[in-house]
Parts: sequence; C-alpha cells; structure tokens
Amino acid sequence: MRPSGDDRSDEALLRAVAQGDTAALAAFYDRHSGWLLARLNRRCPDAETVREVLQDTFLTVWRSAAAHRGSEAGGWLWVIAARRLVDARRTRARTERVAAAEQTGGVQWAAPVPSAEDRVLAGLEYGDVGTALDRISPELREVLRATVVDGLTTREAARLLGIPEGTVKTRALRARRELRAALDRLVVENGPLGGTA
Repeated sequence: MRPSGDDRSDEALLRAVAQGDTAALAAFYDRHSGWLLARLNRRCPDAETVREVLQDTFLTVWRSAAAHRGSEAGGWLWVIAARRLVDARRTRARTERVAAAEQTGGVQWAAPVPSAEDRVLAGLEYGDVGTALDRISPELREVLRATVVDGLTTREAARLLGIPEGTVKTRALRARRELRAALDRLVVENGPLGGTA
C-alpha cells in the first residue's frame, strides 16, 4: 500500500531521509500520515494536539531516521507518535494547572500526579516490564506493543507491522510466554518486582 508516487520501500526511504533527502521524507509522510492521523484522533479528541503530535513525529523521523534499524517502519513510527502524544498531554495538563492556579490567586506548587497511562508507559519503558521486554526478540516486542500497549486489533497490528494476521496471533502468544519467562528471571535475579520506574 503505497499512496505516494515513490515506490521505494519504507527502509529505503528512511535511509534517504537519513541522508537529508526531503523528497524521501515527503514520500514517507504521504505514505504514513493518513493512518497515523486516524490513530492519533482515536487516542486524543483535541485536533490541535493531534496536529502538533503528527508534526513532531515527522520532525523526529527527519532527525533520527538513521536510528531506524530494520524493524517495521510503521511500528517504529507509531512508537514515536505515542510517546509524543504522552508528552503533549503532559505539557498541556501542566499548562492548564498553572493557568488554573493563576486564576485562583497564586501558583500552587503541588507535585503533579502522573496519570495511570503515564505510569504504565513509564513502567513499560523504564521499569521491570521494560527490562523484561528488552529481553525478548524485537519482532515479538513489536507485536506486544502494537496489541497491548497501543490497543490495536489483530487486523490493525497486521497492517501496521506488515505481517499476516495469523503471524500476529502466533507472535503475541509467543511474546506473552517469553515475557512471563523474562519477568520470572528478573524475580530470581533481583527479588520481587518493584513498581513502574
């Protein structure tokens, strides 16, 4: 599925982007911005935030295309976008708290309480679950992120990752098994698992 006129693979486009090719970035944007915008709109009702996140995502692609290492480009792109969305929500919430405090006569310096989503994402990236995820193979990790973290259906994950639906199901089963085993090894190595970060 390549809506742009450029028939290069995603990997070839990203290699060209890493070399500073703006036409390759435009082709990559044309190919992926539609589904990415739809997915972000499902996660966030604020159109302005979604537009900013989409722009920040492709700016990150421009800056870090050389860091892409053979994983499915769609999955890599969604990870970037999901993180940018969390960052944008945090920034917006912080701004709203400050504005509300100013309206009530002064800035309140209470520590911000992270949302449940922020705590889960922090655990997936920095905590025990993140450590265990790093110990399973990248293709299994991508399926878990797509189906569990991003909440995609099997069909959506298959389309995003460029693999058949049956492969998504098989990898998801294997990934859960391997993740459980990795978490068990962490318990043996470090004692009881401890929180999100």
